[in-house]
Amino acid sequence: MLYQLLYALREHIGAFNVFRYITFRSALATLTALVISLGLGRFLIRKLRSLQIGQHIREEGPRSHYAKSGTPTMGGILIVVSVVIPVLLWADLSNIFVWLAAGSMVAFGLIGFVDDYRKLARRHNLGLSARAKLTWQIIVAAAIGVILVSLAENDLFTTRLSLPFLKQWTPDLGWFYVVFIVMVIVGAANAVNLTDGLDGLAVGSVLIAASTFAILSYVVGHAVAAGYLGIINVKGTGELTVFCAALVGACLGFLWYNCNPAEVFMGDVGSMALGGAIGTLAVLTKQEFLLVMVGGLFVLEALSVIIQVTSFRLTGRRVFRMAPLHHHFELMGWPEPKVIIRFWIIAILFALMSLSTLKLR
Repeated sequence: MLYQLLYALREHIGAFNVFRYITFRSALATLTALVISLGLGRFLIRKLRSLQIGQHIREEGPRSHYAKSGTPTMGGILIVVSVVIPVLLWADLSNIFVWLAAGSMVAFGLIGFVDDYRKLARRHNLGLSARAKLTWQIIVAAAIGVILVSLAENDLFTTRLSLPFLKQWTPDLGWFYVVFIVMVIVGAANAVNLTDGLDGLAVGSVLIAASTFAILSYVVGHAVAAGYLGIINVKGTGELTVFCAALVGACLGFLWYNCNPAEVFMGDVGSMALGGAIGTLAVLTKQEFLLVMVGGLFVLEALSVIIQVTSFRLTGRRVFRMAPLHHHFELMGWPEPKVIIRFWIIAILFALMSLSTLKLR
């Protein structure tokens, strides 16, 4: 809103011409999100405590986590608000991709909110059934897919795939792209949700992924840069840089309160919203396969659960001491802060490797 208002005044005040630049508005979005997150954080924590909205720790979890029982949860509301407001202020609201990214984040956040609410109402760590949760996730992701395929039919998007290292091969999935989108977005949402088990681990890892997608969004939306790197150019996706920047600022602000020892947990409302946003960004920027590398840490966490469950059902034995993977290292004796920081380092390495593939294509 402010972008349209201030940029319209450029003919009268020449300095306002700076608002045309995505990079400038992205910086403003980051700062705005950070200020909102830091400013509202303390108020939200007090409100959650007054409402007795505390985390219920699963009985089968590490014993060291029992002391965290009662810590305010559903703090992910703060992240969603801190992203949406800057986007409304500084992004070009005529851009459909901005609305899809923000809408996906809010929709997945609502699914997580209902899940968290049921956990609190039942005073147990079980909320929505896995089937109900997955069903709603598929509905949201499929809706995004249908919109994008419709845009592709009007030459405003493309259903072609961009494969790392195989820039000459861009298969067109047509309407099957909807199914592919569902797999990407739902997978990302649940992978981030599984990663959210230690103080600051998930939000810090998403911060790294969002920073990477800020770069990817700008490059994919820039015709010259995309052509030079040999990747698919999607006109309008450059505006997603503002969304990614707001996501970075919101994560930074939330991390202030969520770092070890956490004063508030994001809950499913936060992890679902963040995962849905990351998955949607991968789709909109045509980096669906690169998401496996950008979010490599999330993939490892999800794989550890799949391997653990599969091994136990087939052989009756567990591969890890506990899944997801971060709990395995906790039970090996690593202090929680050490696990978090080392996993952040791994996330950074994955992000750097993903960016390096752009030129290698």
